[in-house]
Amino acid sequence: MAPATTPVRALWTDYGGVLTPPVADSMDTFCARLGVPPDTLLAAMRQVSRDCGAGDDLMAPLDTPLLTQEAWERRVEDALATYSGIRADLSDYPARWFADRVVNQPWLDALHKLRRQGVFIGLLSNMPPAWDRHWRLAVPPDGLFDAVVLSHEAGCRKPDEEIFRLAAERAGMRPEECVLVDDLAVNCAGAERAGWHGVEFTGSATATARIGELVAVGTALAQGGGA
Repeated sequence: MAPATTPVRALWTDYGGVLTPPVADSMDTFCARLGVPPDTLLAAMRQVSRDCGAGDDLMAPLDTPLLTQEAWERRVEDALATYSGIRADLSDYPARWFADRVVNQPWLDALHKLRRQGVFIGLLSNMPPAWDRHWRLAVPPDGLFDAVVLSHEAGCRKPDEEIFRLAAERAGMRPEECVLVDDLAVNCAGAERAGWHGVEFTGSATATARIGELVAVGTALAQGGGA
């Protein structure tokens, strides 16, 4: 017989790329409105991150944060002008980023269903403070999330082990009872290093099926079953 698997009791979902369309698709739409090629904007963001000592992690300057939203916008504008000769206006970036951004309704429906079944549902996201109002308007947390852990409030971010420790404590669960659903493999790997399960999100159907397996294991164990 295979060893018993610890029941998963807490599901923590990422926001961008999971509760929303893929980030690359959102970037393409945003850049089309801005009139700047996506690769060019990403290169400017990467340069700002390197200048802040955060390497190639594009969002690190905003997520904890190292820069205010306004300072980051000005720096990215300067990088675009300096390295690409493009002058762009990035003011009010969060509102423009979230404009017309749809929600992944099948995954939202799956989260509501799991919560009704007694699974703890949390949001665990690397989120800039200036984006807070906008994501809450798109996905109201009341009645969906039992807890919300955001990098800018925690002072740490995925894939660092500390944010997973904080989230598990917030849920009142052991690490092995928690699972992260995230569109980035590096964040899933960070969760697994912290003792969690990690499910890389490639679509609502496959993620829902995998979470169903993990929750079903817990149900089987509670009933005295198991593989």
